[in-house]
Amino acid sequence: MSRVVALIGAGAMGGAIGARLAQTGTRLVVFDLDPAKVAALVALGATAAASAAKAAADADAVILSLNSPKIVRAAVFGAEGVAAGARRGTLVIDMSSIDPEATRALAADVAAAGLRWVDSPLSGGAPKAAIGQLTCMAGGEAEDVAEARAVLAEVASNYTHMGPSGAGQVTKLINQVLCGLNFMAVAEATALAQAAGVDAAKIPQALRGGRADSAILQEYMPRFVDRDYRPTGRIDNMVKDLNGAQDLARQTGVAMPMTAVCAEIHRLLTAVGLGAMDQAALMEYWATRAPPE
Repeated sequence: MSRVVALIGAGAMGGAIGARLAQTGTRLVVFDLDPAKVAALVALGATAAASAAKAAADADAVILSLNSPKIVRAAVFGAEGVAAGARRGTLVIDMSSIDPEATRALAADVAAAGLRWVDSPLSGGAPKAAIGQLTCMAGGEAEDVAEARAVLAEVASNYTHMGPSGAGQVTKLINQVLCGLNFMAVAEATALAQAAGVDAAKIPQALRGGRADSAILQEYMPRFVDRDYRPTGRIDNMVKDLNGAQDLARQTGVAMPMTAVCAEIHRLLTAVGLGAMDQAALMEYWATRAPPE
């Protein structure tokens, strides 16, 4: 019999993870405050739960996919939270992107409650979740991480144990620095190509295999060209992660001037109402550019 997995949080990322699990044979029980998001997974074979506690009650593992440390803590320790329903020893896999310090505190509190914790943030977004090719960077005890890897085998093709609790979240912040800067570089290059009269849609093929190539170049330059803003992520989530990277930089005394500029541009776009849009909407930064003479 397949394992039972509870999913708490069925937003853009959690929904993609849940869909992949449901479609590949996991017995999924889902809770989210949005009934429509739950219904989408129920249509794929998942079972709805009335609370996080009820979702976790019969689960072999619990996956969290939420937006902030405050929400994660409420989902675990709040009224009708995971800790109120889960069996002793249940593995909690947090796939949210939250700061390392909050993660270490959560891991300690979960252990005190008789549960186990792995921080398992991800890279690849909803498109990679849909085909089982997420990259996950994990923090926690080795045996717990091995179990988390098995739970997520149909979702993640690259799963690396980075160290103790919080190490996965540190690695995710590094991932987001690299992604944030790459998104900005590709968007900026797209705007330059278009202003100079070059067909930017041809650039990914022209640069494929060279040093400038990247997954973001291949996926996002065509989307930048087409102004394809279908949601696979959020600009305001990148703000959250870049803020976390800057906080960590201040704690460790590392200068990160390029990250600071990248974060400011993301904050600017969020301030003008684009925070809920996909990274492809970075092109709106150049929307008011005067046409060349």
